[in-house]
Amino acid sequence: MDIPTDLKHKPVIVAEGYDRIDGRSAYDSDAKGLSLGLAQWNDRGRVDISAKVWRHTGEKWSRQSEELPLHRVLDLAILVCRSMRYLREEGYRYPRGYDEADPTIDRIGLQGDAMTLSVCTDNDHIDGDLRLLQDALARDGELLGERIRVLSALLQDM
Repeated sequence: MDIPTDLKHKPVIVAEGYDRIDGRSAYDSDAKGLSLGLAQWNDRGRVDISAKVWRHTGEKWSRQSEELPLHRVLDLAILVCRSMRYLREEGYRYPRGYDEADPTIDRIGLQGDAMTLSVCTDNDHIDGDLRLLQDALARDGELLGERIRVLSALLQDM
């Protein structure tokens, strides 16, 4: 199934057939492709690049397809990697999986400020939800590890 080129997001580089490798949903996913292209929100004279996950219901392209600016895609990758490292190497030191006095995981400098990562203590079910997150990461360790190794190798090459 070819990614459409007649919509507002204009694909430039595509990864079609993504449904075959979409994590735990592989071969049964509505995410049919990924693309880098010209963002749908571009204003006259200004061009932004975005990444898009193309979802298909089986009958038509879905409105639930997601388009993200590239910096957000990278920020999400930073969030995932740093969170995994925290849960694997640091969180286990605390009885609840995090420091209750200071739930901050890290401050990562970006654009003259910092992205602060912390355990969401406003969540009324944080203890159980944190365990569920850890369990899911452990269950998907091979899936995620493969992608992180590929990303790491690409970053090293750059």
